[in-house]
Amino acid sequence: MGNYFDDKETRSEDKRQKDLAASLPIQILRAKAKVEGFSDILRDIKPEEITSRESLGNIKVLRKTDLISCQKKSPPFGGFYCYDEVKPDNIYQSPGPIYEPGLNRFDWWRTARFFNAVGITSIDLVQNCFSYHFTPAGQMMENGIHALGATVFPAGTGQTELQARVASDLKATAYCGTPEYLLAILEKAEEMSLNVSSLKKAAVGGGPLFPNVRAAYVERGINCLQSYGTADLGMIAYETIPDAPMVVEEDLIVEIVTPGTGSAVPDGEIGEVLVTTLNPNYPLIRFATGDLSAIETGISECGRTNTRLIGWKGRADQATKVKGLFVRPEQVAELITRHPEIEKARIEITLKGLSDFMVVKLIVRRELEVDYTVSVKDIFKLRAHVEMVASGSLPNDGKVIDDKRPIE
Repeated sequence: MGNYFDDKETRSEDKRQKDLAASLPIQILRAKAKVEGFSDILRDIKPEEITSRESLGNIKVLRKTDLISCQKKSPPFGGFYCYDEVKPDNIYQSPGPIYEPGLNRFDWWRTARFFNAVGITSIDLVQNCFSYHFTPAGQMMENGIHALGATVFPAGTGQTELQARVASDLKATAYCGTPEYLLAILEKAEEMSLNVSSLKKAAVGGGPLFPNVRAAYVERGINCLQSYGTADLGMIAYETIPDAPMVVEEDLIVEIVTPGTGSAVPDGEIGEVLVTTLNPNYPLIRFATGDLSAIETGISECGRTNTRLIGWKGRADQATKVKGLFVRPEQVAELITRHPEIEKARIEITLKGLSDFMVVKLIVRRELEVDYTVSVKDIFKLRAHVEMVASGSLPNDGKVIDDKRPIE
């Protein structure tokens, strides 16, 4: 299992930390000096002191809502693109709207290691069914495929009958796209009596790969691995072994924090994914994806030594309305900050009769004579029942707000 893209994938922990300690301060300095969007965020930060994942915790979290707000004031990238390096070759748009830059440079979105793990080489013809319309997904994947020397058919989305015809005519050996769409192409090919048996590799993303879909590919002799990435950040993590935890991409740092905060959670605990890229052109630092995941301890059996994620576990934006007022994860974080003895907090919302009923469950490190209802009312502007619970009694699901009201 030693077919690696480069030596970075198998670095020792000491070597990886040493490389990070050298490159991370340079990235912080570049962002502080040359990227207008970070001028306030990094004003009081000393780049030479940011040398590890832990030290990143001193920097404010950057959220998609921040990008949208800044882009409205200073289009197209809100001051977060480093024009001092090179101007972008392309501009893309994702829902929000959020505008993203793109450069047609060698593996700019860091997707090549994923395709290499799938087994794609220079002899492959990859049918790329990610969208080339507005979003960077199609180009993002094509960029990494070309880094491996493989050929791409830029199929884009839809027109399943034509997709099946192309796969048959060109004898495509690999598929790239959303998890279920390859199955639709294969079934259409069978319906049309087309031979697409050349398809033996599949690199999927953009949604969960369900077990029954993976099983359908295994039955057809197709090696299918899934990835996790975003339009803003590019590739974040990817499978190297089916159903195993995803290996985090090189040249970025992933933190897992309590939703709505920048506070790290212990390895194995579900929280929100924050990403810091070492991309000199678009240096997003502590960028909140809004996704939930957790760090899996240990090293992959494939030999890659980087951090691993257990996969996508839902969304972190758990804001909801109680009696007409928004309750947000940031408010839960404020409660914990106000009372440092609180180890963990969780809000559960139910109905009592026809009215909303909010319970604030707290795990504390030491019991103090504190009336937490006062802080709760001050922070949330709502009355709530406060309940002290035992350590370990709250679920490890990344939720700080659990809305249990029935959906009509």
